[in-house]
Amino acid sequence: MNILYCGDKGIARGALVSILSILKHNHGEIHFYIITINYKDTVAFTEKSAQFLDGLVKNTNPKSFVKLIDATKVFVENLPKKNMGSYFTPCSMLRLYIDKVPEIAKLDRVLYLDYDVVCRGDLSEFYNTDLDGIEAAGVLDIYGRRWYKYHGLLKRKNDTAVVDVRDKKDFSFLKQDYMNSGVLLFNMPECIKTKMFERAAALCAEKRMMLADQAALNKCINKRKLMPRKYNEQDERPRNDTVLHHFSNNFKFFPYFKVQKVKPFDIERVHSVLKITEYDDILEEYSKLKENL
Repeated sequence: MNILYCGDKGIARGALVSILSILKHNHGEIHFYIITINYKDTVAFTEKSAQFLDGLVKNTNPKSFVKLIDATKVFVENLPKKNMGSYFTPCSMLRLYIDKVPEIAKLDRVLYLDYDVVCRGDLSEFYNTDLDGIEAAGVLDIYGRRWYKYHGLLKRKNDTAVVDVRDKKDFSFLKQDYMNSGVLLFNMPECIKTKMFERAAALCAEKRMMLADQAALNKCINKRKLMPRKYNEQDERPRNDTVLHHFSNNFKFFPYFKVQKVKPFDIERVHSVLKITEYDDILEEYSKLKENL
């Protein structure tokens, strides 16, 4: 299993919690990749942190590893010029360049996770889903799905759906198809064949967009597989069947509008704001280990 994180040194705490949660429920061979950059005010994920995490995953399975990849050169050569001043850091764009990173481009498939995703179960069913002819599999965005559509023909198959955004013959079947980019399973050979990443990176260089990286991916993924919500639960509390719980920002409208931001490594707020205690064993281990980062 190949799992990818992207970010600077600021994602180290989240990556530790995320990896601990994955190791708790998945004991097979897992290859973790972390792509980082040193660019202006962005300070790279450190080799020290990567080496510590590498030793940690090898304790669960000696064949597992954590590999840190510096993609500064790739990033500088392909700057998302129109979106460099956005709310998000340049590292949010790094997943758009993985076709230019040899260690990732050669893989059959890779599961990208945001650093604030916590695992609650076995990933094998999701990871091994059929991706024949499909560029990426993901879950609808809980907010964006109501606002954005890319006019695809939705074909239901059990509780998943395959969307080909190029097929505009029958608009009576138009459905929601805007995916959250915090959990995406990429079919690398297919993505490279269709030049999906290349087109997404070019779009970010040429057009200013809200949530640029997510918007570009949704615009440029021609054929996607929509997976059940349990593989990217974006609400503040997980459901009974949740496999991946994404601590994404949530909108609160009462008694006034605000954006609620709680990350899994912020233990006090996980308890006081979200009232979640089920991750306490993972967070207790995180508390013991975080000084090694």
